[in-house]
Parts: sequence; structure tokens; C-alpha cells
Amino acid sequence: MRPARPLAALLTAALLTGCAASADGSDRPGEPSARAPQPYRHRLPPVVDRVPTDDRVVFLTVDDGAEQDPRFIGLVREQRLPVAVFLTDSVVGPGYAHFARLREVGASLQNHTLDHTTLRGLPYAAQRAEICGQQHKLRSRFGVRPRLFRPPHGLYDTTTLRAAASCGIAAVVRWRAVMNADGTLTYPEGPRHLNPGDIVSVPSDDPTGLPLVERTRRLLKEIRERKLRPANLENYL
Repeated sequence: MRPARPLAALLTAALLTGCAASADGSDRPGEPSARAPQPYRHRLPPVVDRVPTDDRVVFLTVDDGAEQDPRFIGLVREQRLPVAVFLTDSVVGPGYAHFARLREVGASLQNHTLDHTTLRGLPYAAQRAEICGQQHKLRSRFGVRPRLFRPPHGLYDTTTLRAAASCGIAAVVRWRAVMNADGTLTYPEGPRHLNPGDIVSVPSDDPTGLPLVERTRRLLKEIRERKLRPANLENYL
């Protein structure tokens, strides 16, 4: 039985070492390790204009919040559209109640800055004020902090990404296609048709163009013709 004693001594020493390691709380069950990676908000968020996926899905996004047509709420409800609406506080103005109703029928509300200021080239503090300021506005009104951010005009720099990360943004969202005021699609680069994973921007700030609800119907027709379907962008990022 004597050969078993060294093994028992080793086991006892290992257990004591484990207790010492947990004395600072870094390895206690249910608590994060001191060696755990930093939270995501301290890393630069990715910039996306499409999502790599084999699913036959595309992602509908609406910008600014200038057009507040009740018919669009009806369309989102009727079609169960998982649309992401990027809101600018100075554009929405007193119209937040419209977007509360839109959220109730399935839209997600995301960040498009306080004042639609072109961020690229601005100091960190100014960019952070635009992004975090709108995060606070949307949280105070709807009780949620957006995970997605779209820079005005799609323009950004590394400072934008740093500021967005500090405000809790998980991804900076651009677009692969744009639905124009006349109801046609434009592709800044790549194939001239919709593909799985594409993010489509539908601006809402052109009063001379087709109504948002009509442009969205045309977009849905194009999506179906390509045998695609709208999906929730947040679920893929």
C-alpha cells in the first residue's frame, strides 16, 4: 500500500494549489476568469454591407426617419417585415411615437446619430457625442440600446469605429444596394442584382420620390423574384 502515498500527496497538493488560485476570485465557479477576453465593446466593431450566409435572405434597412407614413406601419405588420430602421434624432423630431408603433409591429430601431453629421474626420469626442447621444435618446424612449449603427452617408474612419465601440455598438452597417426615390435599385459595386446576405438601404428623406411604402413594395417584389426573403439583420450579426 506504500506506493499509493506519493500519489495521495500529489492530489492533496493539487487541491491546495487550486484553492490558492481561486482565492483572488478569478477562477470561482460562475465568475469570469482574470484571463477572460475583454468585452466586445472594447474592440472595433466590424463594418458590413452584406452578411456571409448560405441562407437565401436579404436585409431591409430604412434610414433617417423623415417619412412617417402610417401605411408603412401597416405594411410591416401585414408582411411581418423584419426591417431595421436607423434613426436620426434631429430628423425624427417629435415623431418618435410613430416609431414606437413601428417597433410594436416588428421593426428594430437602430442608431443613425443625433444630427446626421458627417463623422469622418471629426475628433473622437465629437463622434462619440453623436453616437452615444443617440444611444441615450433611444434608450430613454424605448428602453433598449441599439446594437447596430449606420454612419451618415456611409462615411466613417477608424475614429468612428473607436467611438462606436465605446458606445456599445456591435456592428457598423453600410449597404450593398440602395432603393432609389424612383423605385429602382442601385448597386455601388459588385453584381447588379440581389444576392443572399445583401443589405439594402431604403432612404426616407426624398419628398419628391415615391412614398416609402410603394418603394418597399417594389423592393419586396424584386426580392421574391430572386427567390429570396427578408430576414432580421440582428440575428445574423
